[in-house]
Amino acid sequence: MKLQVNLIRTLLLAAGALLLTSRIFSQADVPSEEVTRESLKFTQVYGVVEQNFMDAVDSDRAIFDGGIRGMLSTLDPFSAFFDREQFEMLQQQARGEALGFGSILYVTPGKVMVLQAAQGSPSWRAGLGPGDEIVSINGTRVDRLDFNSLIQLLQRSRSHPVRLGVIPPGKVVASDIELKPAEVALPTVDKSFLLSPEIAYLHLTGFEQKTTQEVTEALGRMGGGRLKGLLLDLRDNRGGIVDAAVAVASLFLQPDLSVLTARGRAMPEKPYRTVPTTAHFDLPLIVLVNGNTASAAEVLVAALQEHDRALIAGEPTFGKGVVQSVTGLSEQTGLALTTAQYFTPSGRSIQRPLPGSALALDAAGRDPAPGMTFHTDKGRPVTAGGGITPDVPMSPRALDPWVSFLNQRGVFTNFASAYLTLHGKVTRVFEPDAKVLAELMDYLRREQIRVPDEYWAQDQNYLKLRVKTDIFNLVFGLAVGDEVEVRADPQVQDALSLFPHLPNLLQGPAQKPPNIHIKRVAR
Repeated sequence: MKLQVNLIRTLLLAAGALLLTSRIFSQADVPSEEVTRESLKFTQVYGVVEQNFMDAVDSDRAIFDGGIRGMLSTLDPFSAFFDREQFEMLQQQARGEALGFGSILYVTPGKVMVLQAAQGSPSWRAGLGPGDEIVSINGTRVDRLDFNSLIQLLQRSRSHPVRLGVIPPGKVVASDIELKPAEVALPTVDKSFLLSPEIAYLHLTGFEQKTTQEVTEALGRMGGGRLKGLLLDLRDNRGGIVDAAVAVASLFLQPDLSVLTARGRAMPEKPYRTVPTTAHFDLPLIVLVNGNTASAAEVLVAALQEHDRALIAGEPTFGKGVVQSVTGLSEQTGLALTTAQYFTPSGRSIQRPLPGSALALDAAGRDPAPGMTFHTDKGRPVTAGGGITPDVPMSPRALDPWVSFLNQRGVFTNFASAYLTLHGKVTRVFEPDAKVLAELMDYLRREQIRVPDEYWAQDQNYLKLRVKTDIFNLVFGLAVGDEVEVRADPQVQDALSLFPHLPNLLQGPAQKPPNIHIKRVAR
């Protein structure tokens, strides 16, 4: 995933991670007498404020933003109140849909470019494609807006008909395009291709109702039962619907195996187990994780690890081991409330302690015991109380401050656009050479961006990668650019090298598998 502050990759403009959701109610439970009595205290206070405050009181702001959200903030970071628009968006995302135009955009101050238009979407039907630059939205010039104003304009525009001024690649005159929003499918399998003739790569952005079908179809396209391995990338996957994570686990695990158990004060203990599926994949499996792998993604990772089904590689995961139940309220609003904690098949909790909240202690109300150990089916030790520790630690690519600055400024995409305007489209065999880097150097100087000699010398390979990725994004679309970037990812390369060693690495302690730790400190 590109770590760029100003690179917004979102369907115009529907974004956000789904909560780990155990159930969705159409209406809240009837309040008890005690709740009714206690609510009168708030009602009395609000009545005094509404009648006597020096200015008129905005009831929605006082009750929703102040009273309700203030109360939830004292519980934990995950409980949340959704107004009408937010609740509708949440329900759309649970279905894997969003109201919008189906464009994935690159957004930087004063500039908006199309990276991809989903097939069948309003953008696709209007002819928008990679490299198109959006220069105006409903008559407002993009280059006259600061970044925050531009984002706000895009957010306001996503649910209403818009008129866009668009300049295709290689052109200088804008043409007008009118778009009407529609329900657009949001795929959770956003990257899938063959790393080698028999090893597949698949990245999941989250877990929604259709994720199992997407995974099944993607693996089928890449060879299905003929595959000799799968690298499942769950880095930056912040979770989603727990039932979807269990369904994906069922694709790789035998039926009737434990995936998790949810326990809460006001809900009965609920076990989740794998179920028989029409498609099942017994291929060797490696799972990549990082600090943004969270919630439902951690449910899947823990189940695959503890049943010795997959080797987990990368960095320790986030550590979110609680379940939010989503309840529909009056006026088409909703409430996500932490109602249970989940436990992995071995009985461990992966919830990291959160001081100052209800999650400051472990599930038994104690400070988490350091070094507490649980075991996989084959006896391999696994740790608890703070995310999932990979079986094989792998450090990500180390970036120096200069290239990090270039990424944050969106320099590479802007250079790619300028390069294509000057040279025209490239072919699939394009590789940045010394001449291309010389043009990049001239571009940086024109933009008054300092080029330190020591960084320029040591960053040559990374600069070529970023230039190639962004040029391919604008010419061939995001899928092709993503593949270029993933293939050059050091963690992906290191994980790929582990497939021949999987049988030994997944054996129990009696077989004494080798202790492998891959650490990357510099290019």
